[in-house]
Amino acid sequence: MICLAPNQPHEHIQPPLSREKVTVWCAIGKGGVVGPFFFEDNDGNPVTVNSERYIEMLQRKFIPAIRRRRNIDIYTVVFQQDGAPPHCSNRTLEYLRQHFPGDRLLSRRTDNPWPPYSPDLNPADYFLWGYLKERVYTGNPRTSEELKESIRREIRRIPAEMLTGVVDNFNVRLAAVIQQRGAWIEHIINY
Repeated sequence: MICLAPNQPHEHIQPPLSREKVTVWCAIGKGGVVGPFFFEDNDGNPVTVNSERYIEMLQRKFIPAIRRRRNIDIYTVVFQQDGAPPHCSNRTLEYLRQHFPGDRLLSRRTDNPWPPYSPDLNPADYFLWGYLKERVYTGNPRTSEELKESIRREIRRIPAEMLTGVVDNFNVRLAAVIQQRGAWIEHIINY
């Protein structure tokens, strides 16, 4: 639906597909997508992610979820995350180091720092979020529950072969960054 702007009839305004918002987190790997996990208060309203909420999600949802998955060995998982402040607080990193010791934790403020502003090297950024946005809104969800269910449904529909290709492409992307000596990757590499 396109609406005319009330004071300027020559302009068109595209109304948002959904007025509802959610705060969602997922992990992605060859074993599949783990999640989605939604950050919300007791009434189901989205909340801002802070260190306390992030650690709670990891403790109560993420770690138990990967332990339940037969195709994921928690003792070989490499956990990569961006440099968002809640992800890199002292308490968060302490918790993550307990589950992903040594070189299995890639994050800002660790022995294996992850480069900031590197969406080309994060499968969630270079694949998952765009893929989901393209599909989640096709049904025009009108409530936060419809939006959350649409996210869950579209994650379940991602073919295993596609996820394998996305994760395998990660190595190709790393090689491209090394070849560019850390500079911007000029051409996005398909997965």
